[in-house]
Amino acid sequence: MSNHILLPMPGQMLAAGVLTQYLLAAAVAFFAYILVSELGSPLRRYPGPFLARFTNLWRLYYISRGSFQHDVSRLHKRYGPVVRIAPNVLDVDDPSLLKTVFGTKGDWKKTGYYDSASALINGHIVHNIFSQPDEDKHAAEKKPVAKYYTPTGVLTLEPLIDKTIAQLCKELDTRFTIGSALSKPFDLGSWILYCASIFLILPSLTPPPANNLRQDAWDVIGTATFSAPFGYLSAGRDFDGTLLASESLLDYFAWVGCIPVLDRLLQKNNLAQWIRGPAGFSALAATCVERLIARYSGTENRDPTQPDYLDRFIAAKEEDTEGIVDDNQIVSWIMVNMGPGADTTAITIRSALYYSLKTPGAWERLEKEVLGAGWTPGSVVSLKEARKLPYLEGVVREAIRYLPGVSLGLERFVPAGGQKLSLGKAKDATVPEGTILAFNPWIINRNREVWGDDSYEFRPERWLKADGESQEAFSRRLRAMNDTDLSFGAGSRICIGKNMGVMQAYKVVATLVLNYEIELVHPEREWTVINSWFPRQEGLEAATSLVSGVSATPIEESSVVARASAGSGSSALSNIVAVINGFNDDGITLNEVITLPLDTCKPITSQYLQYSWGKGGVIVRAYKKSSSGYCRCDTSPENLSTSSLAWEHEDAWCVKAI
Repeated sequence: MSNHILLPMPGQMLAAGVLTQYLLAAAVAFFAYILVSELGSPLRRYPGPFLARFTNLWRLYYISRGSFQHDVSRLHKRYGPVVRIAPNVLDVDDPSLLKTVFGTKGDWKKTGYYDSASALINGHIVHNIFSQPDEDKHAAEKKPVAKYYTPTGVLTLEPLIDKTIAQLCKELDTRFTIGSALSKPFDLGSWILYCASIFLILPSLTPPPANNLRQDAWDVIGTATFSAPFGYLSAGRDFDGTLLASESLLDYFAWVGCIPVLDRLLQKNNLAQWIRGPAGFSALAATCVERLIARYSGTENRDPTQPDYLDRFIAAKEEDTEGIVDDNQIVSWIMVNMGPGADTTAITIRSALYYSLKTPGAWERLEKEVLGAGWTPGSVVSLKEARKLPYLEGVVREAIRYLPGVSLGLERFVPAGGQKLSLGKAKDATVPEGTILAFNPWIINRNREVWGDDSYEFRPERWLKADGESQEAFSRRLRAMNDTDLSFGAGSRICIGKNMGVMQAYKVVATLVLNYEIELVHPEREWTVINSWFPRQEGLEAATSLVSGVSATPIEESSVVARASAGSGSSALSNIVAVINGFNDDGITLNEVITLPLDTCKPITSQYLQYSWGKGGVIVRAYKKSSSGYCRCDTSPENLSTSSLAWEHEDAWCVKAI
């Protein structure tokens, strides 16, 4: 076999050389364009990271790391109140501009950053109230439903929210709380999210039980929007993957907005949807369409006498005489409820609990005020009563300020005529029309001129009148804080769900403090905050116990897993047959019949057995009923055969068997 040396033909060499020349020429032209653009940019005078002058990739990279608020804070400390974070973007820490930029005139337009929050439906981009760039269209879309989001409008949904908060307490009672003793550690933060999502939208789901407060928020969203919870509270986990999908969606939204054209290439085109189906906000829109169809067809399991948001959206369509409200518009309204509602509410509730527990004296003062309010132990606190407590008010307001629900920049285009900036190294210079100014609520809410030298500290007292402070001085200081607080946006684009979220926060925090002793499992540790538009908190591990005088959900025989009656005159029970019907932490169905021998127990009327599944295996919680109350014993199945069991007598409370 001969060896051959393959040499390129002269024509091939020429073609390769020409291609290389073209590529080099294109690269040189590209970098020359960038350089010339920078040299001629009116933003050259503003300081910032070197790479941010030439490309949006710098901002995209740092946002994708999940701590951009800290990155921008360091830049402001280094460069001053105006920092250039992209070729055409200035991050501004100047509260005096807020009324101008976020006013009601509507001349400061939203940028392309928000486009990815729209959806592609049947080949058409469908905006919602949040993503709509046209101010006139935004006003027209908001007008038919604005009345339902006013303080008076959201109050009509308080009975639905009360049911969800009561369910949250029931789940904490049955899964974790064991009377006056501290419970086993659990992720309280996840349960809050489960509850908040129940308040806004979907028809009832019946998922398997499991363990996990983020779910609390989502079930509130489901209830208020669709009259029925998503079911995360009863399941105790993200049983269908929706919560994880929402996190991924927000991660995507946070970075793709830096280069909006990427959203069109990656998601919002017919080819991408044909290959993998709807994704991101388009997938959310598809879910909303399904719920609307279910409502029209009457296939939902709900109480029609209690109107929800979807009822109101359909009524707005029926009342519309201008042809503005169609089914696409209803879908866009549902998307606004489902998207930001649960997450931002859960952020506030978790922050109020976590920072109060971490701040010396704050939790003790809050607890003293709530327990001294004269409310009935075991009840759900009404919004009217909660708003009467000044320190609770301070805790919730400070939680909103300290970790706002949006912690990336709110961007607006500078309108015609430009805008003069009064602060920074280029003081009194005018930035031209088309420049993007970004106002980060996390940064603005720490401006020392408004919030004081302790603006980076969690201090609820800042919302209260200080000792020796005149009423006039306090009113002036409070007005300045209210005018500067950018947590829910401002002006005509202020978050439409603000009143709903605030109501949930006051009620949930007040109810939890009223009914539970709460302790951080690791008070020495800091939790993790991942900033992907909404700051996602992780690590709110807590242990709870019932406040003195509070009774957990009573035992009901119809809900007991297993029951055996003592024989006439017998002083012992034996061969108790218990049926385990449930799901373990891995979601595996258990349908076993086991025999549990039980010896030498005191005479009782009946015996109740409750089962829970943990990392240590099956635990049996046995209850026995006597004339004076219930006794309880937690043990393993094999230990039920021992001659002496440690029965605890609990007159004031007992946990409902599951």
